[in-house]
Parts: sequence; structure tokens; C-alpha cells
Amino acid sequence: MTTPDPDPRRTPGAAPSGGVSPGETPPAEGGTYGISHPEPPELRKGWGPMPIVLIMAVVALVVVGLIAMVVTLVV
Repeated sequence: MTTPDPDPRRTPGAAPSGGVSPGETPPAEGGTYGISHPEPPELRKGWGPMPIVLIMAVVALVVVGLIAMVVTLVV
């Protein structure tokens, strides 16, 4: 198990002044960026006609039911 704050005298690569010797730490960031080759575009599938028809049918049934409830309350 490693301790979160090791003894600096026993830390490998640590210089006596408290820093680290050159080459002991990795660079802050890489020199390359982006992707190496273009990725294929995502396949975007739109809504088919059947789900839209089903949703519209359910909405119509709800509207008809609400109108029927209002009519029974008024009469």
C-alpha cells in the first residue's frame, strides 16, 4: 500500500532540492490532436410513419374521451 504523502527522501527521481530531474515526469500534454482517420457518419433514423400514426390515434382517442366527459357533465 502506498501512502498519499511519501517521504521525499525515498521518492525515486526526486532531486535533493525538492524538484525532479529532467525527464522524470511526462510532458504536460501531447503534441498530436484529433483523429487519425475520418470516422463514418452516424446513422440517423427518423421516425417512421407507423409510430407517428399510433401516437396521433392515441391523442385523438384521449381528446374524444375528454370531450365525452365534458358532454356528460353538461347534460
